Amino acid sequence: MIQIDDVLISDSVVTTHFLCDLKKCKGACCVEGESGAPLEDGELDILKKIYPKVSRFITPEGRETIKEKGLYVKDSKGKWKTPLMSDGACAYVCYENGIATCGIQKAWEAKYISFIKPISCHLYPIRVSRSRLGKEHVNYEEWEICNPACLLGKSVQMPVYRFVKDAIIRKWGKSFYKALDHAAASLLKNTP
Repeated sequence: MIQIDDVLISDSVVTTHFLCDLKKCKGACCVEGESGAPLEDGELDILKKIYPKVSRFITPEGRETIKEKGLYVKDSKGKWKTPLMSDGACAYVCYENGIATCGIQKAWEAKYISFIKPISCHLYPIRVSRSRLGKEHVNYEEWEICNPACLLGKSVQMPVYRFVKDAIIRKWGKSFYKALDHAAASLLKNTP
């Protein structure tokens, strides 16, 4: 376990290799799962502001789902999530050449908005939870749909934390990433 400030990072974030292989997984993380993507409270207002510009990038079914359920929904634990369509896909999904991608990110890439996507999606396959004492716990979420990403990551020696470098910097800042990179080097040097 690595600790930086009040953030506890699982060793697996450093020792596991990962590099999305969209040709093999087809963006399955956007269309499979039990609930939508976790949202931070501050992202709710952002979704309200950007949705008119994002809506053209998502599927008609996604727009209909958002019309029915709202821009976000609360799960059984009281956490905000993106809504899911009837087929289980995120309502914000779009498809390119048979690959599921994020309509929010597509709007960002087209320079319609300045918000790339929810931080939980940007950090994936990292998941962040908060303890009752206020510490954030950063864990690698292992999911069989990402096996191709693990194989590709291993072939190029890409650890999870480096794969999501931009997202880590976005969430915690450059100095945090620098400290994590330094701690990761020590951990890897001492791991057989």
